[in-house]
Amino acid sequence: METIRLPGSDLVVSRLCIGGCPAGEHGWGNVSREEIHAAFHKAIDLSVNFFDTADVYGLGRSEETLGEVIRGCRSRVVVATKFGVRVENGKTFYDNSPEWIETAVSRSLAHLKTDYIDLYQVHDLDGVTPIDELMDKLLSLKRHGRIRAIGLSNLAAKDVEKFVPYRKEIASFQNHFSLAHRVDETFIRDTQKTLDAAPLTWGSLGQGILTGKYSKDVAFTPDDRRSRAVYDNFYGEKLLKNLRIVDAMRPMAQKYGVPVSAVAVRWILDALPASVVMTGVKSERQAEQNAQALSFRLTAEETAALEACSR
Repeated sequence: METIRLPGSDLVVSRLCIGGCPAGEHGWGNVSREEIHAAFHKAIDLSVNFFDTADVYGLGRSEETLGEVIRGCRSRVVVATKFGVRVENGKTFYDNSPEWIETAVSRSLAHLKTDYIDLYQVHDLDGVTPIDELMDKLLSLKRHGRIRAIGLSNLAAKDVEKFVPYRKEIASFQNHFSLAHRVDETFIRDTQKTLDAAPLTWGSLGQGILTGKYSKDVAFTPDDRRSRAVYDNFYGEKLLKNLRIVDAMRPMAQKYGVPVSAVAVRWILDALPASVVMTGVKSERQAEQNAQALSFRLTAEETAALEACSR
C-alpha cells in the first residue's frame, strides 16, 4: 500500500481513503449498514488505514458506523471527520464559531466512540468567524489531545491566503477532483504549494460515472441524490463526455486486469503526487476494486490519452 505522511503531523496514511458519505445511509439509494461494515473491514484487511467522514453525513449515522468498525483496531486506523455544516429545523447552514466547534467535536467523539480524532477538518467556512478565532480553537483542541491534526475542505481561492500564517498547522485540504472534474486542477496544485498541505480528493469517481457500470440511459430512483440534475456527471453533454472517458479507460483496465474504477483512481494518484484519493464504498466488492488502483502504474502514453479526453 502506498502511503504518505500528512504534512505538519505524524499521521502516516494510505493514499486511498474510504469516504464515509454513503455510510450516512441517506441520498445514495439502497445502502445496507451491514454491507458498509463489511466494506470498511475489507478495506482495513487490504491495508487501507484512512477513513473520512463528517458529522453531517446521516446526521451522525456515518460517524457511528465508523466508530463501530474501528472498535478493537483503533490504533491501526486514521480517523478524519469534519465539522461546520449544521442542520437544524430543516435548514442547513455553516457555523465555525468556537462555541459550535466545542459542541461538534464532543458529539463526534461520542459518535466515533474514541478519545481523539486524528484529522479534524473544517467542512466549509461560514464567512463570519474570523480565521484567528477558528484556528485558535482548533489549536486548543490539538494541545489538549482531542485532535491530532487540522485539515480544511472546500476552500475558495480567496480564502487560501488567510491560512498561510497557519501553514505549519494545516495537514490537508479536500477538493473536488477527478477525470470528470478537472476545473480545479491548477488551484489544487497551487494550494498544495502555498499551504504545504496534502490534497485529499473527493468525487474521485465522479459520483460513480467513472466506474464503467453506467450507460447513457442511466436513471436513478428518487432516494438517490444523483437523480437530481445538479449531479451533472449523469446528464446531457457532460454524461456523454464522461462515457467517452470510460471508453478510453476500458482497454487499460483490461490490460492491467483491474476494474475501470481502479484506472480512474490511479490517474489521480499519479496526477497529484503526495495526494490521497477518497472513494465512497457501499460493498466489499467496491472496496476491493478501488484498492486495485495500488497494484499498477499507467504509462506516460496512457496518462496523456486520459488527460486529452478529459480536458
